[in-house]
Amino acid sequence: MKVSFLRRFWVTFSANVIGFYASTINHFCIIGDEGIPPSGGVLLASNHISAYDTIFLPWALVRRFPFQMVWAPAKEELFRKPFQRWLYSSWGAFPVRRGRDLRAGKAINELLASQKVMLFPEGTRNRHGVLGKGNRGVGKIIYDTRPTVIPTALIGLNRWRFPGAGQEGRVVFGAPLDFTDLFQREDCKETHVLIVGRVMDAIAGLLKREEAFVHEG
Repeated sequence: MKVSFLRRFWVTFSANVIGFYASTINHFCIIGDEGIPPSGGVLLASNHISAYDTIFLPWALVRRFPFQMVWAPAKEELFRKPFQRWLYSSWGAFPVRRGRDLRAGKAINELLASQKVMLFPEGTRNRHGVLGKGNRGVGKIIYDTRPTVIPTALIGLNRWRFPGAGQEGRVVFGAPLDFTDLFQREDCKETHVLIVGRVMDAIAGLLKREEAFVHEG
């Protein structure tokens, strides 16, 4: 997908402004980004704990890969007001209707042929940091598109307040996941569940490694 230099410059500039707030005024650190491929279809599959996730995660990518886009589906309510629609769209977000949105699904599949896309497999955020179950639709996307899948763990952002200073947070990128055995299975619900289950297990492993795994209840 061709994106104008002006738009890519805007994304890089605004991401660095966000990054200054996150990592200089506050203490947001990035771990493991050296394992993310510089090109090709890449799916960043992350837990979802805060509204800040959709801002700081793209910055973590743009910081390493300036002038690249990071695409993200977002709930359609964010696009109702003209200025918000322009702002989120300029950053690479696009609206998704609740339920099954075939148009958004097609857009994700097309982007994953060559672009970086971030998804939250849980489908909703948990402000307490509890890791929920993954949506099998994400497993279907991975089965159909075969991108490089990077498990991603966001930590601490659910405790941030804006404006604020000195707040701690981090994003941890894991090694690319291998689905070779699952890609040999039939294209069906059970396979998709196994794929997204492997993704969620990898995210849980990162959270446990960082001593940030939260048990439900």
